[in-house]
Amino acid sequence: MDKRILKLARPYIYPKGIRDAVNVFKSGNLVQGKFVHEFEEGLKNYLGIKHAILLSSGTAALHLSLMAFDIKKGDEIIIPAFTYPAPANVVEISGAKPVFVDISPEDFCIDVSKIEEKITDRTKAIIVVHEFGQAAEISKIIKIADKHNLIVIEDAACALGTEFKGKKAGTFGNLGCFSFHPRKIITTGEGGVVASNNDELAARIRSLRNHGIAKKNSQYDFLLPGLNYRMTDFQAALGLSQLEKIEEITKRRIDIARFYDRELSSVEWITTPKRFPDREMVYQTYHILLDDKIDRDKLIMTLKKHGIETNLGAQALQCLTFYKKKYGFEEESFPNALRSYRSGLALPIYPQLTHKQLKRIVGSLQRSLDEFC
Repeated sequence: MDKRILKLARPYIYPKGIRDAVNVFKSGNLVQGKFVHEFEEGLKNYLGIKHAILLSSGTAALHLSLMAFDIKKGDEIIIPAFTYPAPANVVEISGAKPVFVDISPEDFCIDVSKIEEKITDRTKAIIVVHEFGQAAEISKIIKIADKHNLIVIEDAACALGTEFKGKKAGTFGNLGCFSFHPRKIITTGEGGVVASNNDELAARIRSLRNHGIAKKNSQYDFLLPGLNYRMTDFQAALGLSQLEKIEEITKRRIDIARFYDRELSSVEWITTPKRFPDREMVYQTYHILLDDKIDRDKLIMTLKKHGIETNLGAQALQCLTFYKKKYGFEEESFPNALRSYRSGLALPIYPQLTHKQLKRIVGSLQRSLDEFC
């Protein structure tokens, strides 16, 4: 029997990307070179958008998006209560207040029906997270934002290739933010991108990523207090080679998700991800929900003994020490976020998984659950 540890995620760097990265090292031109330009062009074409600005991380993309709109102390930003902490963290760093909204248990994205009750005269923006690569109900969110004159920033870190009614996630709002972390659909190690159709916003973000530099009267000047959030050229070389294969990558992830669906949908203790007819999910994470009787953390340890790496899917932000202490949240404040946090389990999903390995994962999960139940 294959005893190798099956990781939760395993990035695959194509040989072409490695060769191109090595050539960048040899050239000595490591930052903002031709591969950054080519990767940005490729992303623009893939997303069907006017501007793609490469950055050092997905968190940098969120941070610069808030800076581009001059979000500051006293402002309020609506975000889902169940997600990785990055959106909340950048709001805090900007001096604004994150306002949490519970999620829908069906798609793990922000519950649209609960947004308007959180809007005040201080609300400036909604950060929409397309959790696990599942599209949020973005068209309804855009309508709410338009009604209240709010900015929409899409956190599509997990959703490169996700579609809502045939249009790519990250292209609906004012700005879309993506991540190229090793667990994402394609990776540059660390990296991110901001997507936009707005020329002025794009120019502002390009300046902010490079210390606030901009061209003025044929000369370069520092017009904004910016940061160094640039992507290296060798990282862009790695990402570009994967972008060229992205349809193949996403198809394989979807095929793996369908396998899990078939094998696990009849297991009494598991709820598999819901499919929606108007959304195409890329399954950055295959996230199941366990019955409340199951000790999720104990299950993770049991599967680890079987050589299967699993993990929780995302955090209920009201349970995290910083936000709990600062805002006095009770853990039950957002019940759907809390249950997803306590009972959610992310299974291994990456294109290199074989049918035999997938059978091993499912078999180990079912045997482990039998031990609990």
